[in-house]
Amino acid sequence: MEFTIKSNSIKYPIRFLYSAVVVYLFFSCCNPPRNIRYEKSALPPSQGAASFETEPGFKIELIASEPLIADPVDMEIDEFGRMYVVEMHGYPLDKSGSGKIKLVTDSDGDGEMDKSTVFAEHLVLPNGVMRWKKGILVTDAPHVLYFEDSDGDGKSDIRDTILTGFSLSNPHINVNNPLYGLDNWIHLAHRGAITTRSYQNIFGDEGTEIYYPHFPDTDRLPKNAESRSVRFKPDEHKLEMTAAQAQFGHAFNVWGHHLFGDNQNHAFAEVIAAPYIKRNPGLLIPTAVEAISNHGNAAEIFQVTTHPERQMFSGAGTMTSAGGIVAYDDGVFPAPYDKNLTFICESVSNLVHADKLRDTGATLVAGRVGTPQKEFIASRDAWSRPVNLYVGPDGALYIVDYYRRIIEHPEWMSDEAVAEGGFYDGKNMGRIYRVTSKNAAAADWIKGLKLGDEPSESLVKQLESPFQWYRINAQRLLVDKQDELAVPALTRLVQNSKVAAGRLHALWTLEGMHALKSELIERALKDTVAGIRENAVKLAEIHLPEVPGLENALLALQNDADAKVRFRLLCALGSIDNNSSEQVRKKLLFTDINDKWVQTAALSATSAQSGSLLTTVLNSYNDEVPAYASLTQKLAGMAGAGGDASKIHTLIGQATAPGNQSWKAPLLNGLAQGIRGSKTNPEVLKPDQPLLVKTCFGHASDDVRRAAFHLLRVSGISNEALAKETMSKAAANVANKNLPDERRIESIEILSLGDPSAVSELLKKIIIPQEQPSLQMAAIETLNKVPGKTVTDYILQQWPALTPGVRDVALNTFMVNAERRKQLLSAVESGIVLPASLGWNLSAQLMQDNEDAIRNRARALLSNKDEAKVNKEFQKALHLTGNYDNGKTVFLNNCALCHQVRGSTGVAFGPDLGTVQGWLAKDILANILAPNLSIATGFDLWEVELNAGEIMQGVIGSETASAIKLKTAPGVEKILNRGNIKSLKVINRSIMPSLSTQITHREMADLLAFLKQKK
Repeated sequence: MEFTIKSNSIKYPIRFLYSAVVVYLFFSCCNPPRNIRYEKSALPPSQGAASFETEPGFKIELIASEPLIADPVDMEIDEFGRMYVVEMHGYPLDKSGSGKIKLVTDSDGDGEMDKSTVFAEHLVLPNGVMRWKKGILVTDAPHVLYFEDSDGDGKSDIRDTILTGFSLSNPHINVNNPLYGLDNWIHLAHRGAITTRSYQNIFGDEGTEIYYPHFPDTDRLPKNAESRSVRFKPDEHKLEMTAAQAQFGHAFNVWGHHLFGDNQNHAFAEVIAAPYIKRNPGLLIPTAVEAISNHGNAAEIFQVTTHPERQMFSGAGTMTSAGGIVAYDDGVFPAPYDKNLTFICESVSNLVHADKLRDTGATLVAGRVGTPQKEFIASRDAWSRPVNLYVGPDGALYIVDYYRRIIEHPEWMSDEAVAEGGFYDGKNMGRIYRVTSKNAAAADWIKGLKLGDEPSESLVKQLESPFQWYRINAQRLLVDKQDELAVPALTRLVQNSKVAAGRLHALWTLEGMHALKSELIERALKDTVAGIRENAVKLAEIHLPEVPGLENALLALQNDADAKVRFRLLCALGSIDNNSSEQVRKKLLFTDINDKWVQTAALSATSAQSGSLLTTVLNSYNDEVPAYASLTQKLAGMAGAGGDASKIHTLIGQATAPGNQSWKAPLLNGLAQGIRGSKTNPEVLKPDQPLLVKTCFGHASDDVRRAAFHLLRVSGISNEALAKETMSKAAANVANKNLPDERRIESIEILSLGDPSAVSELLKKIIIPQEQPSLQMAAIETLNKVPGKTVTDYILQQWPALTPGVRDVALNTFMVNAERRKQLLSAVESGIVLPASLGWNLSAQLMQDNEDAIRNRARALLSNKDEAKVNKEFQKALHLTGNYDNGKTVFLNNCALCHQVRGSTGVAFGPDLGTVQGWLAKDILANILAPNLSIATGFDLWEVELNAGEIMQGVIGSETASAIKLKTAPGVEKILNRGNIKSLKVINRSIMPSLSTQITHREMADLLAFLKQKK
């Protein structure tokens, strides 16, 4: 089916009439209607394009929209300038086969997309496309499919399954976004199946082994690839798991570093590859990725949406749906957006976020770029849902806008919202935008490209293009053609090109053609550009088995000036087990010992299990370098995981001997971690238990005592007499207030090794305001070991007297089982515990509980129903356009006495109101009018009664073991000795008065504008 549209009079908007509303299951099986009706605040394409705010120097253009495309989630531009668009009509619940791939073109070359053809259809939930061979690869769980148009009519007539076995789970995380990597592998983003509560029959599939169905005897991966991302080479039937996992989308920067974004964590990178993790099973590596954002996970974002619709479990003002990441290095954008950038979508908040990348040791760091407190691109349109990005052959950034009213999956929405429906509002809509610098020319690729017709020699030249799209596609085409006549030209490019990217791609292209000579690798190892040397180390490692002489060339890099080259070298040398390699590895380790990834790379070597490196580290231990402690702990962990009883016993003896050497505690902690995280039988510690108990009570070093406890906790105390003696001594220490608090805390923890119910009354006496918070927290955690509701009953009795830090620990005790969670909800219903005290994370957990009764109660209690609790008259303010400057005046007159905005303009008594910039306007309004709705953590009102009879109220500013600082008024603070406090209790009331009688609707709109749009 084709659909063509052309408007001669105006380019935008195109308005359509839509005469009927049909149910979504029927709707999903039909092509999008030609006549579209924009209801429920949906905007026509031209108005949607105008709703975006961009950084200075940029413009945004509409390239394709409904009715040509609908529900787009990915795109690809092939070597002939044809645009393939993936349409996922079925999200969130429809698996009827409504998905399509559209081929979208410009029939007359005027720069406006005007024709779309259904290239492939009957797909379930397709979510990624990549050009390959003469067709395309499409991810559509559980398969990776291949489509080809063999007769040139613009519609595929070949459909084949390349890979199968992936889980068909929640559409957020199905296998997606195939990418052709610099390494000539095709990479798939994949996170694996997730548990579904409400939709087991639809999304309960957990996958099978992953394999080539036409070649079942070739490489296979375990069930669902163990929830890790995958790379494969279809021509060679190779298939591997990578070390990382990705939710939706991934990218490679110019040097091949693998980048991801995942919901709250919008920027992380794979640092150490899977083969290095596998080669030393004794090394416990909890993660292969590094969160690289320097502005936090769940980073603050700056939404500009006029009337946003926050889905139930989406946190306002922070990253919650990051995905569709791309790396940008094409250089045509104005500085600072020209090089070393990542862009990532935030669909819930209707924006695209930008970060600048810079090197830091073995990995990268991503920092904000551009105007402070502003996003690279943000839409005022609540329906705009950027879900994916693409960097085109023109160096422009293309935004794939799903354009739906609701983007959250009903799995995480309230039952009321699910019952209301509307999941498919916007199903017949979707846009693709082109972002360029203001002076950029039109997209010339739309008129057609000739890259696919170019001879090999011309493709080789394209490897020097400033545009990544040309380089990677030229490489793909050359590797696919396997034209031996291209080898001389590629060799000359490696030897003579002045363009670093050209040399880089030529090397990997030769590798993909099985024509890379060792002398070219050796030459690249000496390249002036660090990124090429880094890649040359990877290539040398591949060829080491057949060219052992490359080892000397690698060893010669031991003094390289670049940290990433040294790290890559250390990874490569870990598979070479000889003295020369070992000496260089040690040198590299101690050169960059402060880099945790360098430590991991060094320990991944097969020979690192011998124990000689631990001896070296202990003999050269430097107290002034903290990295020695972490390295010692990791090496000891390997020893513990190895299970050699004699070695473990010797190390415990060394670590518990008299003396305060700094390596002793890390050594014990490492043994504990290694034994606990491996198959080593904890009984191996039985002979050492008396020594460990003695160390817990008697060693002079605080750190060694605590580390001995951590090791003892792995095995417990097997001897009954020893256990009884230990518990008795610990109880006596806890009761002895003359002991230092640290010793009492240690003894509280030791009590957890036995039966805490026997000392529950003793522990309860610790949970009082007169004891320092760390003692109270330790007592709560040990009391938590008692079955039943002993701890939670007492916590609710003491709740008014628990200070904020203690409350956080106390609340976690309710989450242990369903009985306690019900008790917590009852406490919220009765008003003992305020909903705001739970915080966002605990509230979300309760509202997603597996038990229907708990989940429904939690949603009734905790879901956002502010509008029903405030003065309805003030809702008018939400529909007025506020003035920032006037709002600042309102703030100064009414709020500045107690509040600041981002550390300035006012008095720091109440919460800093700069933190509400990302909130929805209706939520800010509700809390201004009814301050008790959501008391900010740490700003509860407390009543303190002193032994002398004086009573005062205020906010607890801070607390220590000996004192509490009480802020009784703006600028007024009192330091109270804990020993002088008779009672301390919270008053479930905000210190802030309501402004409903002090400001007008207009002033409220202005105040909201000031708080939402900080200049």
